[in-house]
Amino acid sequence: MKEMKESRKTRYTRMVLQDSLFELMRDKPVAKITIKELCEKADINRTTFYAYYRDQYDLLRTIEDETLSWVREAVTDLIGKRDKDEMLKVLYMIFQYFTENSKHLQILMSEQGDIDFQKQLLTLIYREIGISTAADSNPGVNEDYLIFVVNGSIGLIQNWLKKGMNRSAEEMAETIYTLACQIK
Repeated sequence: MKEMKESRKTRYTRMVLQDSLFELMRDKPVAKITIKELCEKADINRTTFYAYYRDQYDLLRTIEDETLSWVREAVTDLIGKRDKDEMLKVLYMIFQYFTENSKHLQILMSEQGDIDFQKQLLTLIYREIGISTAADSNPGVNEDYLIFVVNGSIGLIQNWLKKGMNRSAEEMAETIYTLACQIK
C-alpha cells in the first residue's frame, strides 16, 4: 500500500517539475534557469529536486528522451503501414499525442527549446525510415523526397503548435499524408 502512495507522489513531483521547467522556458532558455527558481515555481525543496535530477539539463533530457522514445515507436508503426487508412490512423495518433502534450511540445519544438533535441528528433526519423541507407539499398527510394517530407512535416508541426493547434489532430494527419503523397 505504501508503494502506491510513493509512486503517486513520485509521479506528481516529476509532473510538477516538468510543468515548472516549461513555464520558465516560455520566458528564457534552460541555461538561464536556476534550480532555485525551478524549485520555487514547483513549490518543492532543492533536496527533493536533487533526489530526482542532477540539474535542469537532466530534467529536460529526461523529458526529451521520453518524447523521443514515444516518437520512435509511433514512426516505427507508421513505416510498416502501406494502406492509407492504417497510415492515417498512426498519423492521427501522433498528432493526438502532440495535442495531449502540447504544453511541453510547444516549448520543445520552439526557439526556446533545445536545438539538439530537434536535431535528435530529425535524426531519429531519418534513421527509422532508413534515410541514410535508402539510396544504397533501394535505388527506387528518392532520398531528397524523404528529406523534404520529414523536414516539411516538422515545419508544419512547429507552425501548428505555434499557432495554438488551430486545426484538429485529424486534419493535420490528413494534411501531412496528402502533401507527402502529392510530392512523391
